[in-house]
Amino acid sequence: MASFCISVAAAENNKDTLPKTFDFTSEERIYNWWESQGYFKPNFERGSDPFVISMPPPNVTGSLHMGHAMFVTLEDIMVRYHRMKGRPTLWLPGTDHAGIATQLVVEKMLAAEGIKRVELSRDEFTKRVWEWKEKYGGTITSQIKRLGASCDWTRERFTLDEQLSRAVVEAFIRLHEKGLIYQGSYMVNWSPNLQTAVSDLEVEYSEEPGTLYYIKYRVAGRSDFLTIATTRPETLFGDVALAVNPQDERYSQFIGMMAIVPMTYGRHVPIISDKYVDKEFGTGVLKISPGHDHNDYLLARKLGLPILNVMNKDGTLNEVAGLFRGLDRFEARKKLWSDLEETGLAVKKEPHTLRVPRSQRGGEVIEPLVSKQWFVTMEPLAEKALHAVEKGELTIMPERFEKIYNHWLSNIKDWCISRQLWWGHRIPVWYIVGKEEEYIVARNADEALEKAHQKYGKNVEIYQDPDVLDTWFSSALWPFSTLGWPDVSADDFKKFYPTTMLETGHDILFFWVARMVMMGIEFTGSVPFSHVYLHGLIRDSQHSYLGCPDKSFAEFQGRKMSKTLGNVIDPIDTIKEFGADALRFTISLGTAGQDLSLSIERLTANKAFTNKLWNAGKFILQNLPSQNDISRWEMLLAYKVSKLHMLIDTVTASYDKYFFGDVGRETYDFFWSDFADWYIEASKARLYRSEYDSDAIIAQAVLLYIFENILKLLHPFMPFVTEELWQTRAIRNARAEYSVEPAKRISASIVANEEVIQYISKEKEVLALLSRLDLLNVHFTESPPGDANQSVHLVASEGLEAYLPLADMVDISAEVQRLSKRLSKMQSEYDGLVARLSSSKFVEKAPEDVVRGVQEKAAEAEEKINLTKNRLAFLRSTVMVTK
Repeated sequence: MASFCISVAAAENNKDTLPKTFDFTSEERIYNWWESQGYFKPNFERGSDPFVISMPPPNVTGSLHMGHAMFVTLEDIMVRYHRMKGRPTLWLPGTDHAGIATQLVVEKMLAAEGIKRVELSRDEFTKRVWEWKEKYGGTITSQIKRLGASCDWTRERFTLDEQLSRAVVEAFIRLHEKGLIYQGSYMVNWSPNLQTAVSDLEVEYSEEPGTLYYIKYRVAGRSDFLTIATTRPETLFGDVALAVNPQDERYSQFIGMMAIVPMTYGRHVPIISDKYVDKEFGTGVLKISPGHDHNDYLLARKLGLPILNVMNKDGTLNEVAGLFRGLDRFEARKKLWSDLEETGLAVKKEPHTLRVPRSQRGGEVIEPLVSKQWFVTMEPLAEKALHAVEKGELTIMPERFEKIYNHWLSNIKDWCISRQLWWGHRIPVWYIVGKEEEYIVARNADEALEKAHQKYGKNVEIYQDPDVLDTWFSSALWPFSTLGWPDVSADDFKKFYPTTMLETGHDILFFWVARMVMMGIEFTGSVPFSHVYLHGLIRDSQHSYLGCPDKSFAEFQGRKMSKTLGNVIDPIDTIKEFGADALRFTISLGTAGQDLSLSIERLTANKAFTNKLWNAGKFILQNLPSQNDISRWEMLLAYKVSKLHMLIDTVTASYDKYFFGDVGRETYDFFWSDFADWYIEASKARLYRSEYDSDAIIAQAVLLYIFENILKLLHPFMPFVTEELWQTRAIRNARAEYSVEPAKRISASIVANEEVIQYISKEKEVLALLSRLDLLNVHFTESPPGDANQSVHLVASEGLEAYLPLADMVDISAEVQRLSKRLSKMQSEYDGLVARLSSSKFVEKAPEDVVRGVQEKAAEAEEKINLTKNRLAFLRSTVMVTK
């Protein structure tokens, strides 16, 4: 915990100025201080095995919602816990370019200016998007900081950064070279308004009232009719067959005959049988429109039926629809039904609840459509990802999600990776003018032209594929592209890959997590993380009962938060009202993989917990003793400390198992039941006796000891209030900085004015106890001591300073030797960085962000060298003075 130690003397100096409750406005000040001190950067001085998490990159267009608050809280708990244990920790943040979402936002902004995207060139439009990103793209980052996320922001990444874009192109090329990327016409989810294919994740299904239309198809050469039931009559122009179940005796006589599709001027289609047909749905006769239905498409491919598309990319009907050509799909539905009624082919229509696929971004109805796209062959990649779990290389928590993971990967389909957008990673494919069926895959336009010249001659013309890659393609590379891949010699890649943990929502286990596993194994030979922690969704507190007539025994869950239901709770508003700590503690008490109901009542209770913690600290500071009986303190300590140590053991075990809900509840219960309700209350009688009463001194010592450990246990959950309560313990912090052995007692000279000395000198024993000072060598003076130039100088608070003789703290000669070796290593690393920057070849040819990264590392290394030199000079001067 950053600067998690204060001298009691400093606390004494400020104890009467503490406000009644914790001031939430101080959270930003505390966070800025943490960040300015570099506490979020990995520190290898205390360990070599790093704990690494890649932050799930939120959309650059986004504003903080409770899903973000959930992952930020849980990941920050993990990171702070391991950092407190002395492990080097890296939590690498970043944002996603969010192709569809960002393009929509900018298109709306342009529309407000009276400009349509198509009126601009592609370059002009992308320039406007970058301008928008620079102006508004940092919103989500600042909001994540507001939650207390202790990320290393110096390593922040964006999926369209030059380095990450290079990784995306490299991944595409390598997959294509292995024959795992191909182009073909297959069925996709098509968004007519956005004019692009969208992923399954970007399609949301909603139950809506609709209509089931019954239509008669004449059996060719006979007077019989077969009646079908459909929710989308406009697709009948794309019918290629009628199908019945082979066991359905009503229609067995018609199998093998032909039927006439209405309103198509007598077009004939076969009547076939397949067990896929549900005898109970509608009339038991199914129209097969493989160009506009996923299941029909699969059936048509199985049976070798043709695929007929009746729709344009904008959702209007094409020439196949004859007189209905050019009509919007929903207008065509109305007109077609009217015409069917006139011709006597309309039987009836009835209300029917539909499961409607809608675009997550625009809300429009998604159209299943066969389209020419780029795909990744997934089966060979999935096989390796399955083996990673089987062999124990990857652990998924909760364990039950392994079955879902295995099911998805065992039944995987090829991945459509192309999108018809202007914002994103352009597909690195160039076509030959006049020979569009042929193409070249290259890393850039120059390389593509060179390849084209070699193959087709110097007069050849080429143009790049206009499509971009699915945003999830770049996200699948996130754990290693952010660390420098494909440059496997990059420092961060060597130090931090593979990462340790991937924490995210269970709803994207397949769409993101599984794809990262597949791509990580494919490109690096390693699983990109050893553990996956899946959290649930946050729901509101209004319960809906599930499948039980007796509601008193029913299982229930809250509703999913959505703008439509009007039940969204804004995290930033919540922080303003309840504080970041209360919000974090509330959403951390769930169980991995299970949804969490969030209510104002829970937030209110945990705000009260924050203030109870604050008031407990205030009570302790306001009742500091004036003297102490150490021998009797240890006698009273036994029972309470043993119970505290049982808590510490239990909580540590829960932390290590990622049972964060248990950690929070156990610490909460101990604080309320044992500490606040019992021990503080019981201690009041002792504390209110004479200040010279030994029982009062013992009680206060125990209170301080237990409270210190409670704050440590709670810090990963509630970093702000715990930091504020235990800030500026200068003497103990200095001990840690100079690696003074815990058992070693050191001397100190406390410098203050006469009034403060008169007051502080009474606290000599407590000060010595808590800061591990040599009681016989604690001196109070109004001026610096004679050996000040050989001491560590600390400012505990205004008007209160301390001088700690360096000779008491460390073996100066050994420390000089240690720092000299460290300086030599740092200087060597710095010289290497400077050499790279001095190379015109590197500066001119390396990607801009790579050069900038080296410049930042060089500046950071120079600063560390100067600090180390200053400390060495101080130590050497101390040695000389001593001699």
